[in-house]
Amino acid sequence: MNTTQTESGLGTAYQMRPAATRTELTSVGRGTPMGELLRRYWHPVGVSTDATDVPNKVRALGEDLILFRDKQGRIGLLHARCCHRGTTLYYGKVEEDGLRCCYHGWKFDTEGRCLEQPCEPEGGSFKDKVRQPWYPVQERYGLIFAYMGPADKRPVLPRYACLERMEPGEFVEADDTSVGGGGPAIIPCNWLQHFENVVDPYHVPVLHGSFSGPQFTNMMAALPEVRFEKSSCGVTVRSIRKQENGKIFYRITEAVLPTLRVVPNPRVAEFARVESIGWVLPMDDTSFRIYVAGRVKNAGDIGRMRSKFEGKFWSEMTEQEHQRLPGDYEAQVGQGPVTIHSEEHFGQTDRGIVMLRRMLKDQLDALAVGRDPVGVSFDQAAQPIEFEAGNYIRDA
Repeated sequence: MNTTQTESGLGTAYQMRPAATRTELTSVGRGTPMGELLRRYWHPVGVSTDATDVPNKVRALGEDLILFRDKQGRIGLLHARCCHRGTTLYYGKVEEDGLRCCYHGWKFDTEGRCLEQPCEPEGGSFKDKVRQPWYPVQERYGLIFAYMGPADKRPVLPRYACLERMEPGEFVEADDTSVGGGGPAIIPCNWLQHFENVVDPYHVPVLHGSFSGPQFTNMMAALPEVRFEKSSCGVTVRSIRKQENGKIFYRITEAVLPTLRVVPNPRVAEFARVESIGWVLPMDDTSFRIYVAGRVKNAGDIGRMRSKFEGKFWSEMTEQEHQRLPGDYEAQVGQGPVTIHSEEHFGQTDRGIVMLRRMLKDQLDALAVGRDPVGVSFDQAAQPIEFEAGNYIRDA
């Protein structure tokens, strides 16, 4: 047998190991390790205008829910399947004090209490014995947050200094179109494939600086010097890019548990603290969306942060243009609905991802022995959370 032919046959795809995924990190359903960890935090499930007197569908952490606002202004988040016969409450009717099912007219208030059973004798003699599954909600920063975990472990809904302390002329705006995801509002892959991207600064000069355009400012094009640090609630990435004028572009981004992307605008024309926060909402194991709240001076400023490819938004591009100018969406969705972790080969530049995965695993272990995860607080008087993230210019 020819030796050269034998050696060239080594390492073919046939010899790949069986595929394996770290489902303890990727699966978000109730009862899964990550699903239970995520349920110990508040998550945005809509913008304030999503809660109206018309029922709205919500999918979060693998559960189908219905969001509405009754005629008294109270917000409800109920499981979609009516506890009577199982039809969806999406076709229900919002009334003064609750949501009435279209099938047999059972009415539930915003906390799932059954108020009426009109087809039952005397209007429902056992209505006090049934309750539609529901979740607590709060409105803040133009978003509606839900807590989907155990009632006795419900933390306070955090406040954030970057959204509390306004500069002159600023106000907070919310966006539900997955700004930062590089594609449509609902992104068809696992949430972790995006969240890990926050601590991967080395893809910027390649993907965003070459393949995609470049998309961002020339200051972002240089290969950075990077330091990864474990913070109390996540991973901080400090990137230094030397500029031709002798200055240093110093950029700090943070991935904060459970799903917060604290990323300053890469196209910002000024150097300042981070102006927005993005929450990555896992809809289920194979899709997510991003809700953003940020300080702006003009309505629509958050949406204008969306990436462009040679002057076009993602939705305006043809398939051929997507292939020629790939961005975050293509790179992350291109890993598959849930990436195959057994086929990864990490290098030195992947330290941030390793740190983030270890931190998530540490929190799974903490939860398994009855400890509260990092970043939750039960102190109603807790101060707003501070972030270091921002774009800064310094002397060399």
